[in-house]
Parts: sequence; structure tokens; C-alpha cells
Amino acid sequence: MLSINMDDVINVINSIKGYLIGFGIVAVLLIVAMIACRKMKKSKKYLIRFNAVLGIVLALGVTVNLILVGPMYSMVTLATGGGKVSEENGALATELCEDIADEGIVLLDNAGTLPLAKNSKLNVFGWASTNPCYGGTGSGALSDAYPTVSLLEGLTNAGFELNTELSDFYTAYRADRPEVGMFAQDWTLPEPEAAQYSDDLINNAKAFSDTAMIVITRVGGEGADLPTDVSTVTYDAGHSYNDFEPGEHYLQLSKTEEDMVDLVCKNFDNVIVVYNGANAMELGWVKDHSQIKSVIWCAGTGQSGFNALGSVLCGDVNPSGRTIDTFVYDLTATPTWNNFGNMLYDNMNEFEADSFGTKVTPAFVNYVENIYVGYKFYETAAAEGLIDYDKTVVYPFGHGLSYTSFTQTLNSVTESDGTITVDVTVTNTGSVSGKDVVEVYYNPPYTNGGIEKASANLIGFAKTSEIAAGASENVQVTFKAEDMASYDAHGKGCYVLEKGDYIISINSDSHNVIDSKTYTVASDIVYNESNPRSSDQTVATNEFDFAEGNVTYLSRADGFANYAEATAAPTDYSMPAEAKATFYNNSNYDPNDFNNPDDVAPTTGAKNGIQLADMVGVAYDDEKWDSFLDQLTVADMDSLIALGGYQSVAVSSVGKVQAIDCDGPASINNNFTQQGSIGFPSAVMIAATWNTDLAYSFGESIGKMADDMGVSGWYAPAMNIHRSAFAGRNFEYYSEDGVLSGAIASHAIMGSQDQGVYAFMKHFALNDQETNRCGMLCTWASEQAIREIYLKPFEACVKNADCHAVMSSFNYIGNTYAGNCPELLINVLRNEWGFVGMVLTDYYGVYGYQDSDHLIRNGGDFCLVNYDTETNHLTDTTSATALVCARQACKNILYTVANSRAYYPENLNPGMATWEKVMIGVDVVGVLALIALEILVAKKGYAKRKKEEVDA
Repeated sequence: MLSINMDDVINVINSIKGYLIGFGIVAVLLIVAMIACRKMKKSKKYLIRFNAVLGIVLALGVTVNLILVGPMYSMVTLATGGGKVSEENGALATELCEDIADEGIVLLDNAGTLPLAKNSKLNVFGWASTNPCYGGTGSGALSDAYPTVSLLEGLTNAGFELNTELSDFYTAYRADRPEVGMFAQDWTLPEPEAAQYSDDLINNAKAFSDTAMIVITRVGGEGADLPTDVSTVTYDAGHSYNDFEPGEHYLQLSKTEEDMVDLVCKNFDNVIVVYNGANAMELGWVKDHSQIKSVIWCAGTGQSGFNALGSVLCGDVNPSGRTIDTFVYDLTATPTWNNFGNMLYDNMNEFEADSFGTKVTPAFVNYVENIYVGYKFYETAAAEGLIDYDKTVVYPFGHGLSYTSFTQTLNSVTESDGTITVDVTVTNTGSVSGKDVVEVYYNPPYTNGGIEKASANLIGFAKTSEIAAGASENVQVTFKAEDMASYDAHGKGCYVLEKGDYIISINSDSHNVIDSKTYTVASDIVYNESNPRSSDQTVATNEFDFAEGNVTYLSRADGFANYAEATAAPTDYSMPAEAKATFYNNSNYDPNDFNNPDDVAPTTGAKNGIQLADMVGVAYDDEKWDSFLDQLTVADMDSLIALGGYQSVAVSSVGKVQAIDCDGPASINNNFTQQGSIGFPSAVMIAATWNTDLAYSFGESIGKMADDMGVSGWYAPAMNIHRSAFAGRNFEYYSEDGVLSGAIASHAIMGSQDQGVYAFMKHFALNDQETNRCGMLCTWASEQAIREIYLKPFEACVKNADCHAVMSSFNYIGNTYAGNCPELLINVLRNEWGFVGMVLTDYYGVYGYQDSDHLIRNGGDFCLVNYDTETNHLTDTTSATALVCARQACKNILYTVANSRAYYPENLNPGMATWEKVMIGVDVVGVLALIALEILVAKKGYAKRKKEEVDA
């Protein structure tokens, strides 16, 4: 039985409304005008002029109507649709924001100064105290729709009495940072010079309180990495506030900051340092001052999280956060220092492209450190004798203190059916309640010159509940034995769990082992075609040989004997001929060269009477999808693929409604309606909680607020790796470790998807720097590093959270754009991991290399843009390959949307949009008024002619 869907009726009305009204007006105008003019014996200039003006008005009306129901329909709906967050969900999100900050603030050092006495007086030094970091800049910035709690307000709200003479001094010196655009960066650090602190100011501060707090802030954001030589950066009117010497970088103290620290330490014996920033700054200087008794890391707190800083300082909250990166003394001595930033090819000029008005040539970055990223390097390098750990690392990965003390007892490490269970008892041996983190690592057997392996590898973790003083809690951490396998790219070409002893330990951080037990593998377990890992749909085999390039990668062999050679700055700036021969951008890509002669064109435009609502819950591989997809026209498929920016477009032929997608990752923001949610703490602070329940609650809250706003898709979470401390977007990426990042991200996705909001995990993959991100940035990395480090969090989100949406990245992997890399998007993501869903590009600025024909042939589905560009619409709409690939892309989009909140019964049949009702009203009134005027003019003309005839 054929059913009539009211959405179809409305869509049809919307589609023809403008045409009917426009042509109707023109027809009436012409008929009336012709009658009036034909019956007139003499030309009447006023009538001709009137009709001319009327014709122009009507032509404009027709044009507006045609535009609004045609190419601009989606844009207007985006700009006028959706709702706003309910008071209830907004209040719950604000409370959750503080809960996350409570557990995400990390106590790095404490010599008894903290917690401070309730309602005590406090001197707060540092210009940043009046201009703190709430998150970062760019698409991950906070919404302006909600007020923020400042750092000083957070302290005051906790009951502290602050020295306002100091804050007034900083505000008078400079009230704020310069205003910058969405993707612009501001690197100013306008710290007053020590000489500007008058004797009266310091003496008054000493009289006010014997305790001082120093605030140091660093802010990063989308579009640029933090400067590795700040002296080369200029600021407003060319004036520099930073006072850095040539060669000094942004993550060390400026001269004025050093002088301020010295001044405070000279005058106060009890000094607290608060580092407020997401990027792992050099903090070795805190060890140089005996007056600095306590150090706190407080990353971007979101809109209300600074209340938590006050709560931690006064002891209302017992800190339980842990570091998510390794803090080192000298960032210039890291393995990545020489291979991060701006490196342009010298033999790729023929591929020069326009990127927003700027001519760019392909660039590159070499991931020379291999699998030895972050703590995996420092722990292994220390074990091999390459470094003196205590002189290299200030604070290890996973480090964090409490106001109480805990013991952890490793009860057992057992294995059953390939799953290993680590059983631990955590006891609060202190005097106040608090939470602890159980961190489980493994140290695999390593053969010199064999498969690369780090000596410390996080494999699982768990956050305890609040444990009362003297009480205990039993914690179990489970993982699969196969998760300890290493990828043997140059041997077996698959994962291998080598025989030998695996030391499984519980640690207080990556460096300090509490206790351990040995798990022995009797013989090599090779996860090949006949024995794939249990979590893989197809066996993991070499896919990224093409991305290794001519790079010398760091090896543990002979105690990192090749360290100097591998980590040196590149000397060869030419792309190898073999890679260049298969490098594509829009200048040399022709879809016809990639057509499959065996493809058979699918059916299009069939009338099978199936609506997308009928496909809700239908399995992806059900044959019903074929009958449903047969109904799509080529134009339908082109629109779905081309116009995927902040939406997936409505398709009337199959009853698909427009689904709205919005930016993240710390909030959900509609850039068109300016409606947004509360801004949560930055991703690093969420990760620093080491609490997957909080991560789930974060995603759940995002989902509820998105539903309030009529939003079905969330451009988040972002989970690239903190390869370098200088990466601009580290604030919206979780960690230097893939296991931690994957656990936090997957729980955030579970939370949002449980509310019907699909999360676009991003940026897939190896988008670990901002420099040249849209400049055809060729990222060269070993297969082992790609799999064990950079794909790890994405893999967890597919396998553990059943993620259904992906945003690909701007960069190239090797010589292939990630947005149309079949090895990544088809072979690994879909075939190996079993991903079912849609892949969206990152912002579709074209940049000389984005092309919809190219992406749909290689695993991509649609373009993040909502207007026409030169390459987002399909140019090949006739070949069988183009139609097969377009149909597959559309299936991925339609399947994902059909199984989201967009197709919950309560969200369907919303009726006509308000702006459409207004337009119809305007059209009707306009038509009636114009017809009336035409009749009036005609009648007057006729009357005048009759009078002339009588007078004659």
C-alpha cells in the first residue's frame, strides 16, 4: 500500500512554490499590461514607466523566490533553524564543567603549602591572572552565548580575599589581549617589567598576606603552531610585549616573566605556581626556587571551571588529576624539535596551488621519532642509558599528587580466553577522602635490532570513586593479550606477540613502578591471515609502505645508536621521484584515469515508494537498501556529496530531511544561528581526569544540548596526538598517548551517540601540526608508528564506541591526501576495523587538492562546505564508476542520518520553517497588491480612453 508522507508534500510545495508564484506574477503582469496597452490609442508614458518599475520589482521577487527554494534553501534553513539549549540542560552542563575541572586540575608539586586555609588572603601575581586561558582559539573556541568565570572570580567564589591592588595594577598596564579573528593567533605576553612594581606595591602585598600565587598562561589555537622562535614574531603596531631573546620559544619564560618570578620569590617564602595552558611548557624553573612550594597545572577550564581552581586551593576538592603529557626541562632537545614546522619541497613547483589567495607549494614533515613519542621515548631512552631521566624529565606522564596518600596492592594478573585482568586494591592511608588512578603498563621483551618496542606502554587505567580516609576499593583493569602485540612492518607484515616475558605493572606514573607481575608468552603469536586479531574484521597487514618515504627513523637498536642521525633537521627538501610520480592535486587529477571498466551503472530515479524513515534500523547490508538507493537521482547524489557543510541536505525524492551538524569539540556551536552550548574544559583537562565516566557524561551532555538545538551531528571529538608540545591544537587533542586518548574519546562518543547525536571523530589522521596544514603537507611516518601511535585512538572509537562518523584531515599521508586515501579510509577504517558510517572532509576550501570525484572513489563521502566551489560538485556524472562510488557515498550518509536523532519520531514532521511561512505571506500579499494596482491602472486607462472617445 502506498503511503503519503506529509514531509514529501511539504518538500514538493517548497520545491515548486517559488516557480509557481514567480511565473504566476509574471503571467498576470503581462496579461493585464497587454490588455491595457492594446486598448489605448495613445502611448501613456506614465503607464509604461509604472509597468517597467513593476516588472523590475516582479523580476526581483521571482529571483529571490527561485534562489530561496533552489541553491540557497539549505543556507537559509541553517541560518534560521534550530533552537537553543534549555535552562535545565545548560545548568547541568555548567555543573558538569566544574566537575571535570575538579578532577582535571593536576597538583604537580606540594611541600605542604596546599591546601590553603579557608577564607585566607592571597596575593595573585602575573598579568595572566587577569587574562587567563579558558580553552583555545578557532573552531574549538568557547561560545560567546554564556558568561565565563574568570580565574580571580573562581578564587573569590571559593572564599579567598584577594589583593585587588595587584589585579588593578595589571589591568591598568594592559586590560586585555588584542582581538583576533577566528583562526588568527595572539602570542603577546604583556608582563610588566619588574621595575614597574613599586616598593609600595610590594610592601603592601607583603603586609596583605605572606602567601603569593604566580599565574603563567599560554594560549594556542587552530591555524598556527606555537612559535619556536618568538623573537621573529611581531604584534600590534609592530610592538613586541614578549621580551624573548633570539632563538627562545613560546613555551619558556620570557625575560619579564623570569624577573617577575625572581621578584616574587625574593619577597615571599610561600609561593604557589599555577600554569594555565594546554601545551606542556618547560617548568624546570620551578625547581630553581626554594620559595616555590606548590605547583598546579590548570589547563583551559571552560566557562565555569575556574571555580574548581578555588575549590582545589582551599581543599574543598582533593585534586586527583594526572598529566597527559611528559613535561621536560628542554623542549629543544626533544626528538621532534628539528622535524616540526615549516619545510617546503624544492622540486614541486609545478603543483603550486591557490590556498585562499596565497600560492602554496607542497610541504612535508618527517615523523623521525618513529614509535618513540612522549613518555615512550623518555622511559626507553632512560632504560637504554641514552638520557639521565632526572635531568631530562620534570614531571612524568601520568603524574599527579593528592592531599591524602594512597597505597595500591597488586593482587593478581590473570588470563582467561585471551583477556588479562589486573586486580588491584587501593587504600586511602591519609586523613582526608580522595580519588586515585590505577595505571597499568607493560614492558615487552625486546630483541636488539628486532621489532621496535618501548619499555613502558600504558595498556589500561581506572579512576576510583571517592575513597574515605582509611577505606579501600578493589579495582580491576582488563585488556586483551593481543593488545600487547607489536606491528612488525618489515618482517611478518602484521601484528606479532613475540615470545618472552611481559612485565605488567601498576605505576604511580610512567616512570615509577609500584608493583609488577610477569606474563609469559611461550612462543610467537603471529596475527596473520589465518589468525587475525579478535577485534579485526580483516587481518591487519601493511598498508602504508608508501608513506615511509626516504626517512631515517629512530631505532632502539644498540641503545638508540642512530639518535643523532635520525633526529637531525632534514637536509633533503626534494620529494623522491617515485613518490612524485603518484602525487596528485587538482592540477593533474582526471577521474577518467581511475574508472573501473568492470563497474556497472546503478539504477537511478526509480519510483519504489520507499522513504528514508522506512530505513531506520534496517541493517547496513540488507538488500532493502538497494531498492531504496535506486530512487536517488544523479542530482540527489551530487547534492548530498557536494553540500555537506554543517549539514546533510534534504532530498525530497526519498524523504530525507536536512540534518544539522555543528562545530565542537569543547561545546556544540551553530555558526549560523549563533546558538551554542556551555563551553566545557579543553580536551587536555578532560583527559587529565583519567575518568572515563566523566568523559561519557561530557558526551552525553553535548548530545542533550545538541538535541535542544535541533542538531544531529557533532564535529568532535578530536584525538590527534601531542607529537610536539608546540602544536597549536593540542588544547583540543587529548594526549601524547593513544590508549588514554582512545579511552576518553570513545566514551565521549558513546555519550553523544546514546542521545542520537553522531560524533565525527577527527582529524583522521596524522593531523598533528598546524603549520602548512592546508598546504599539501606530506606527512611521512613508519607503518608501525602510524598504527601503534597515531591511529590508536581512532581504532578504539570504532571498535569500542561503534562510531559512525569521521572527519578526515587536511594533510597528506605520504604523498596521498588523507581525504581520499583508500588505504586509510577503505582498507583500514572500513575493512579492517569494521567502520560503518560516513566520512566527511575537513573544511572544503579546495586548497588546490580537494576534489569530490577523487574522494568518493577512495573512501570519502562528502564535502564540508555549504556553497558551490569549483570542485565540490561532481564533474563525472555519467561513468559507471562515478555513479557506483556516488551511490556508495550516499548510502553511508543516509544510513548514518537515518539512525540518528534526526529520525526519532518526535523530530520528524516539524512543519514548514518560519522563514518559509513569512516568504509565502510576503509573496501572497505582494501578488494581491500588484494585481490590484494593475487592475486599477488598467481601469483608469480604460476610463480615460472612453472619456477621450466621448469628447471626440
